[in-house]
Amino acid sequence: MNTPPSPPGAERTDGSSVQIGVLVPLTRPGWIEAGRHLLAGLELAVREVNDAGGIDGRPLELVVRDTAADPQRAAAAVDELARLGVAALAGEYHSVVARAAAARADALGLPFLCSSAVLDALTEQPTEWVARLSPPQSRGWQVYADFLLGAGHSRIAVAAQPSVYWASGTRILRDYLAPRGGTVIELDMGALTPAGVCDELVDHRATALLLLVGYPEPAVSIVKSVRHDQRLAEIMIGAPAGQPEFAEWATLLGDDGAAVPFLRYLPERLSPLGAGVEQVLRERLGEAPSFVAFEGYDTVAVLADVLRSHGTDRARTAESWPRVAVEGTRGRIQFSRTPGISVWQWAWPPIQVVDRDPAEPDRFRILHTG
Repeated sequence: MNTPPSPPGAERTDGSSVQIGVLVPLTRPGWIEAGRHLLAGLELAVREVNDAGGIDGRPLELVVRDTAADPQRAAAAVDELARLGVAALAGEYHSVVARAAAARADALGLPFLCSSAVLDALTEQPTEWVARLSPPQSRGWQVYADFLLGAGHSRIAVAAQPSVYWASGTRILRDYLAPRGGTVIELDMGALTPAGVCDELVDHRATALLLLVGYPEPAVSIVKSVRHDQRLAEIMIGAPAGQPEFAEWATLLGDDGAAVPFLRYLPERLSPLGAGVEQVLRERLGEAPSFVAFEGYDTVAVLADVLRSHGTDRARTAESWPRVAVEGTRGRIQFSRTPGISVWQWAWPPIQVVDRDPAEPDRFRILHTG
């Protein structure tokens, strides 16, 4: 199955299928590779559900909408999908976009299983309608902060662009590092060039630079400038948001893109289910699947279980979040209420800090787990 974005009016309305609305970034300025991997995982799981008989004999169908990393476009898509009668909403990678989608899903009473966005405040108020598979940003970025401290970094610069997501990440790092002797130095990428970043790093005696910026630009240009500045030969470049996860990073940066630690949400060893899914996804994608592809697969696995057990009524789906117990590719998935998190949260997705091996940039090294 290869589901392209559906044109308006092309959806089946005869009731013969159970439809899930899907939000994914498939065009710029969205992170296209992330969207492609997320959709591949979703589609593979749908194929397996249908091969096993679907939802009480009815095929499961994805109704895909491209968000292009645009919150307003995502909110409009949620309105459209709700009108079309989808049983639930799934997907999205960009946190700010997922937040807009979650707000509309909550307002409309449409259950939304968010696959890959991590912003803690996914909704302004607690909601029963939204659940999430990826770990909240506060947990993942605290794991990353532990890695930084363990690697001996206490003067940490962040090159940041204006964004709720980047501002939240900066605040998490500062609040966690300050009591432990760490200092966070903010570099405003609205005012600095990549060369200017290099000068600031020297002036502040930073030992690590974190990229809290858009991809591919200005992230790629910053990495190139820092790597080729002899004054900064010893500085560590990090990307907690995961920019180096995808093959395009290595293509654009070559050796300069190695040894840039980032967060990913995979266990040290995949389960037999995960290993089987990894093999099929590798064939479908033509490359190693990222953790985002596994998040996509797990999203459909959870929703299919809920729809089989509780039917397609939206309210019953939302009521079922606390009763979910599904074996996913990366562990047993169950949702609970987590302090400070406004949605139903899978409390313990695995978290790793990894980088690309300088000796073999297509191979990832696990540096830290949390």
